[in-house]
Amino acid sequence: MTPADPHPGPPALQTRRLCKQFGALSAAQSIDFVLPQGGRHALIGPNGAGKTTFLNLITGMLRPDAGAIHLLGRDITSLRPHERVRQGLVRTFQRASLFPALTPLESVTLAVCERTGSTANWRRRTDSYRAAVDEAFYLLDQLSLGHLAERPTVTLAYGQQRILEVALALALRPRVLLLDEPAAGIPAEDSAELFEVIAGLPPELSLLFIEHDMDLVFRFATRVTVMMDGRILAEGSPDEVAADPGVQAVYLGSSAGRPT
Repeated sequence: MTPADPHPGPPALQTRRLCKQFGALSAAQSIDFVLPQGGRHALIGPNGAGKTTFLNLITGMLRPDAGAIHLLGRDITSLRPHERVRQGLVRTFQRASLFPALTPLESVTLAVCERTGSTANWRRRTDSYRAAVDEAFYLLDQLSLGHLAERPTVTLAYGQQRILEVALALALRPRVLLLDEPAAGIPAEDSAELFEVIAGLPPELSLLFIEHDMDLVFRFATRVTVMMDGRILAEGSPDEVAADPGVQAVYLGSSAGRPT
């Protein structure tokens, strides 16, 4: 690393020759991947390319057949999912997984208490959780959900629920945040708002997101990895990936260019 590097130190996330086989199907073929600290990295590819399998390997939901995973220089390959969360690796999923009857403030407060280890004493007086409640409201307000903090989650628009998922993830204070199709199921006019929230996350937080909307990918990612058949087909800046003939042929379309 040079002194000019704004994020010195080891990569936020790195995989080395990561492999996963399901019978005759190679879902991950010797994947070498690096997410620098503070990176904004998109993972794209057609359905069945292996993107979600790759995230499942990173988060410990699947065990690799070979290879290694490092988080901020530490080998986490053998850690269980909850142990990786404690190390700062947090993920959201394709489908919202929320408590519909709780308010956003209640849900995020619970997440803060889970991080601090105070959920085991949930029967204590509410005043004992004032710091957790204050932190939860601050997070919601930062993500433009403060005015909805005390409404039942079920009444929130779907795009707002996806933003609430991001708030829940941030309550765990991740170093690396993995977003699995955060805009899935959101109307186009609302997905831009979600990604504006994502773009405004702290610069020291490293992001890796799966997304099918190429306009969003090329607007918000600084680097793009293209997967195909369980392997990395191409990687580079958005401009480099859009101009890659192989990517155009198998994914963006033979005459495709960078979206406007």
